[in-house]
Amino acid sequence: MNLQNKTIWLTGASSGIGEALAKQLSLFPINLILSSRREDELERVKLECANQDRIKVLPLDLIESGTFEKKVQEAISAFDQVNILINNGGRSQRSLVKDTVLQVDRDLMEVNYFGSVGLTKALLPHMLERGSGQFVVVTSLTGVFGTPYRSGYAASKHALHGFYDSMRAELEDSGIKVTIAAPGFVKTNVSVNAFIGDGSALGSMDNAQANGLTADECAKAIVKAMVKEKREVYIGRESYGAFVKRFLPGLFARMIKKAKVR
Repeated sequence: MNLQNKTIWLTGASSGIGEALAKQLSLFPINLILSSRREDELERVKLECANQDRIKVLPLDLIESGTFEKKVQEAISAFDQVNILINNGGRSQRSLVKDTVLQVDRDLMEVNYFGSVGLTKALLPHMLERGSGQFVVVTSLTGVFGTPYRSGYAASKHALHGFYDSMRAELEDSGIKVTIAAPGFVKTNVSVNAFIGDGSALGSMDNAQANGLTADECAKAIVKAMVKEKREVYIGRESYGAFVKRFLPGLFARMIKKAKVR
């Protein structure tokens, strides 16, 4: 794909992988729309990007699905079109099933799954009318295999794989591309902000996250997959787990119980 003069809308752009994606994408000759809940942080990210005259800040809360239609119209109006939506916003979890109240599972699905799906459905008519477009969804390797301490998070990411695989099968011949990017551990504040069992935040970075890829490394891999219009890409040293689970499920079951995921 040639990105020149494309308009890319990026959610979760105020920190972590999203911030790294914003900075990388701003180096291309594109229009860029940055969204997250925190407008002040979006403005900070914009100031650290290249080609700031081609960047629009559009605050968006993924749990407020009733605003999506309006936000889509604002995004389209900014540059007359949206060619690519990168669904990157979301929240993680660090708690055992037995210690996690059901509301945490509901909240994870609301942000990670319904937020992405809702925004996709709101933008889809615009892309269908144009006969082209691309949805990039940043999931996780836990969307391919579950791990301890992430039951609700893994469920929400598995759900994204199911939805976007189905949508791709329905729409690929209509000119709509779908790229699923599934990173492993990335050194961001995702674990700091992760839900614990009672719904509060963990408040610290766990060791697995601290030893992961940098956000810049992850962002480069996502951009590369997007440009190549790959259907699915696994990112990080933990990617081998997907193949072990598929071909050696018994071995995987023994490995995942002992894996250092915190």
